Amino acid sequence: MAKTIDEGFETIIGWLKPLASEREKSTKHKSTVNSCLTTNFSCTNLFETGSFGNGTGVRHYSDTDYFAVIPATNLHVNSATSLRLVKEALQSTFWSTSGIGVSCPAVKISFGSYKSEELEVTPCCYNGMSETSLGNFRRYEIPDSNSGWMFSSPKAHNEYVEHHDKRLNRKLKPLIQLVKAWKYYNDVPIMSFYLELRVAKYAESETSIVYDIDVKNILEKLQDLELASIRDPMGVSGLIPSSKTPTQKQTALSKINTAVKRVENAMTAKYNEKIDDAFYWWNLLFNNKFPSR
Repeated sequence: MAKTIDEGFETIIGWLKPLASEREKSTKHKSTVNSCLTTNFSCTNLFETGSFGNGTGVRHYSDTDYFAVIPATNLHVNSATSLRLVKEALQSTFWSTSGIGVSCPAVKISFGSYKSEELEVTPCCYNGMSETSLGNFRRYEIPDSNSGWMFSSPKAHNEYVEHHDKRLNRKLKPLIQLVKAWKYYNDVPIMSFYLELRVAKYAESETSIVYDIDVKNILEKLQDLELASIRDPMGVSGLIPSSKTPTQKQTALSKINTAVKRVENAMTAKYNEKIDDAFYWWNLLFNNKFPSR
């Protein structure tokens, strides 16, 4: 229960924090994955990336991501071939686990019923250092969606979000979680990494975060931009698309239009001091997962 909209947002943010027990079902298999990739591809390092480790994951919905660093000589020019071979090796190792498959740029292994119990392994090779405004960070080549390779630097992107989260009194990461929660709760086909960068880029020009106002602003921004690709703010990965296919993008745009109407109704209700109505619209936005009043 929450008496005010602000209390409602603080409550749902507490609900969004992933549980330590969620990580256990996937991370406990890390050594086995590492052994498999070392034997088959001479993997030199397997390290965690993604929202789970960055503090922007959503309970039950965010999976655990790893980069598997493999010598370039053991990878193929066609990244799809490398993904297939990694998938086959992992399938052979986890022979009793069903549903192991390729979802570029990674191979997914599910160890439970929740998305959070899924492990994603992205094959990559080291490609020098990226110079950014926040320092120099290791850069890797990972599979792109066209059977080629693209640059990525998880540490650079994490540092970018962390920098602005600290500047904004630790409210940026919860804001990212809220926008991702909207995506997951409503099955919106937008890539999580895209949303993370969009929200962080929006926050660059902000001096403070007020959750209901900023969720509204971000959704309106996504609508105005029509989910255009975003240029990596750290200058590592180039243009990052919002969705994997044009059809997914159109579906996402339709859902954003609906979301914008709901947040505008919520803010109007709050302005008119109709707090019960505001709770109604926020609950609708989050698909019946917003706290009751």
